Amino acid sequence: MLQDYEIQKQPNWTNRIVAVVEFILVLFVIQSALLLFMGPEEQPEEIRFRILAHSNSPADQKIKHSIQQEIEPLIYKAIGQAETTAEIAANLQAIESVIYDIAVSKAEGKEISFERKAALFPPKRSGMFVTPQAAYDAYVLTIGSGRGDNWWCGLFPRVCFPDKEVDNNEEQEQEKVTFFIWEWIKSLFD
Repeated sequence: MLQDYEIQKQPNWTNRIVAVVEFILVLFVIQSALLLFMGPEEQPEEIRFRILAHSNSPADQKIKHSIQQEIEPLIYKAIGQAETTAEIAANLQAIESVIYDIAVSKAEGKEISFERKAALFPPKRSGMFVTPQAAYDAYVLTIGSGRGDNWWCGLFPRVCFPDKEVDNNEEQEQEKVTFFIWEWIKSLFD
């Protein structure tokens, strides 16, 4: 006589949802463990730049912008001709007086200070890592009292963060970011 076998039932939607949630949690734990054990990447100390206007008034911001327009090509050229951090530092040191003279000529009589020192920079996210707020080696150009907003790194992203290539003249298409897990979950319910 043949034995009766139980017919397995198809899993219901709650079992599928629980399986998906468990899968996502396992992926999250794996990613967390990898990040924990990998630690942050050691990046070489970069020379950063900061320019501070006398105030946030349109006239003072215009002065800062005109100085930035004159200085930017000099900085890019100095960085482009160097292959090591030491060469970058030497090239920038060689053009310090030129940068100062340009700033004085554009400052409309305001006092200018230009020095290399440890300057406080806010935290910056780069990929999966966050550069903490700290004092970094930087050139600081201060116009007048220097109470205006800082946007040197905003205009000089390749100078402040050379790992990112940004071209302000060309608009780059932004890729739509999708997450394969979310797309997979959506496909289960379609």
